[in-house]
Amino acid sequence: MFFTVPNNRRISLKKYEVSLKNTLIYTLHLHFFRIIRYNRAIRICREWGIEMTLHECNILLVDDEAELLAMVGKLLKKEGYQHIHMAAGCGEAVRYMQENDYQIVLLDVMLPDGDGFTLFEQIKKRKGSGLPVIFLSARDEDYARLKGLGLGADDYITKPFLPEELLLRVKAVLKRTYHIDEDMGTDRIGKALVNWDAGTVRVDGAEDNLTAKEFALLKKLCENRGRILSMNVLCDTLWPDGSYGYENSLMVHIRHLREKLEDNPSKPEHLLTVRGLGYKLV
Repeated sequence: MFFTVPNNRRISLKKYEVSLKNTLIYTLHLHFFRIIRYNRAIRICREWGIEMTLHECNILLVDDEAELLAMVGKLLKKEGYQHIHMAAGCGEAVRYMQENDYQIVLLDVMLPDGDGFTLFEQIKKRKGSGLPVIFLSARDEDYARLKGLGLGADDYITKPFLPEELLLRVKAVLKRTYHIDEDMGTDRIGKALVNWDAGTVRVDGAEDNLTAKEFALLKKLCENRGRILSMNVLCDTLWPDGSYGYENSLMVHIRHLREKLEDNPSKPEHLLTVRGLGYKLV
């Protein structure tokens, strides 16, 4: 297998894994998640010290209830998960599985063109036992629950369920399966994922480093999310030894942060100016 890396070099995947550790770490991170099986990417990235987050996981939802699909999809996206596909039946789910690699599947038991238990067995044959599956089902009888867990499902959630419970169970399964360390502090701001340990902001796969002032400013705003912070408070955060006269410098740092966080920095949706009062992160 060959693909192109910077400087238009075509190299084999094996050589890519072995020889470019020091020069193409970030490029490797991006290519791996697009080109090779995710589990292999996790192993190699962990060996090389590249951390990944829960929100980079690909999730497949399989359910014939359109409203439930929309609700769960919206819930996961609000939590920060970026890659979610939805299937209304077994056939559509199989097509998605053929075209994509997923890190977790949320699967209904009763589907219009088959049943979730049979689809589960097909998934395991195709993808192996390492792919976690959580059943979402209105069938709450012990027989159905025991059958699902007996087949090897990682969890079985009965409908209706609490949104918070679903999020916690998905997170627990992903962390347990892929050994993702959530101690690495992250915050989601719209499409931007802020990694506090690395001092970076990532949007749609592109990563920017935060300067020391940007880091301190954004940290203060995140700690007070939804609250208006005056210019004096923010200036004191950045220049604790004396902040008088730094208002224009603060505005420059705000603009730079917007360029890294916002789709349209001139019309910000997250880092807002509250006229006459200060700034607010939403």
